[in-house]
Parts: sequence; C-alpha cells; structure tokens
Amino acid sequence: MLEPNGPLPPEIYWRRRALAIGALVVALALVIWLVLTVSRGGDSPSDSKQAAAGASSSATTSKPADVSTTKAAGSSESGAPATSSGAPSASNEAAAGAPQCSDQSLAIKISVDQPTYRVGEQPNFRIVITNISSALCQRDMNLAQIQASVSSLDGQRRFWTSSDCSPVDESNVRNLKPGEQALFTVRWSGTTSQQGCVGERVPVPAGAYQVTAQFGSLHSSPEPFNLTPA
Repeated sequence: MLEPNGPLPPEIYWRRRALAIGALVVALALVIWLVLTVSRGGDSPSDSKQAAAGASSSATTSKPADVSTTKAAGSSESGAPATSSGAPSASNEAAAGAPQCSDQSLAIKISVDQPTYRVGEQPNFRIVITNISSALCQRDMNLAQIQASVSSLDGQRRFWTSSDCSPVDESNVRNLKPGEQALFTVRWSGTTSQQGCVGERVPVPAGAYQVTAQFGSLHSSPEPFNLTPA
C-alpha cells in the first residue's frame, strides 16, 4: 500500500506525499501556536493590574512656581529600593509602637544632579534622610521643615531657600527601619527668594555656589555646584 502506483515515476509520488505531510505539520504547528497565544493572553489583566499598582506606588507633590518635591522612602545605602516608593517602610501595626526618631538617630545629606548648570536652568537637589540607629523609629518629615538653601561658597550670603515661596504644612510621618532612607527631590527655579516670598525675585548670576539641607537641628554638609552663562 505504501508503494506508489501510477504512470509517473515513483519519485514524483514520494515528493507529493512529502509536501502533503509538510503542509499538515505546518497547519498543526499553527493551531498549537494559536492555542498558546490565547492561553497567555488570559494573564494580561493580572499583568496590567500589577503594572498599575507599581505606577501608583510612587507619590509626587508639586509645589507652586518654585519647588517640585518627589517623596520616596526606603532606599538602601546601595541605592536599591528597599520598600515601595512613597510608602511607609514598616507596617501600620509596627509603626504604632515605634518610638520617634531623634535628631541623633538621623543623618541628612544633599547632592546635586549635575555639577554645572546654565543660568536659567533649574538645578535638581536630592535630600536623603537616613535612620542611622539600630532600631525602627518614626518621624513626621513635614516638607515645611525640610529645607534646601543655596548660598555663596563661603556660606555668608544666602540666595534662596526652598520654603521661602513654597511652604508646605502637612503631616508626612515616615517609618524607617535601621539603615533605611527617605528621599526628597527639590527643583530650584534659579532665582533669589526671601522668607515669606517678599520682594522681587531675580535670576542668580553665573558663579560658584553651594547648597545645604536642614531638617530640625540636622544640617548637611555643603555641596558645591556652578552656574555658567546662558
């Protein structure tokens, strides 16, 4: 039955059989691919929910006219996130009995995104507050109390402070495990300011400056940067 019969040479019939078998294999593979595609597509709603949850975990608070502050908690010393951005680093149950972080249990540091900006650009400063104690603690990190200030390199002349024209007075309790951090990013308009936002605000000229951060009695080391002509 397997031997081809007919007026044509046997190799012709074998080729026809091979083509028919090949077409059958391709059709079968297509059916399997479609089945797998449909089954994988059933996972997409879950994936979308996870992506949406990840996006909603970040919290950004915009300030009027002068300061944009992004809040994130729980970055480790290596820079990898230890907890969700913008969320407490400990559960509410654990935080309920957590003592307040004293100034002695915290450290503050400020950095500049890049060493040089042109006049008219808006430098970005990053303030990191770290729990340097060996125990979980909590602290109200009200943004009105966390300040970035730009001054001359010798620190004698102050040009701008983040709270002058953008005061924020709202509770912002953070729970930090030992070694965990709270990150605040501040954008400077590049202009002068005075407490209470009084007086005219003018662009700060080209030159060498330093920025410092303060939270309560905590003061960071100054971080230098430069403004060059536009």
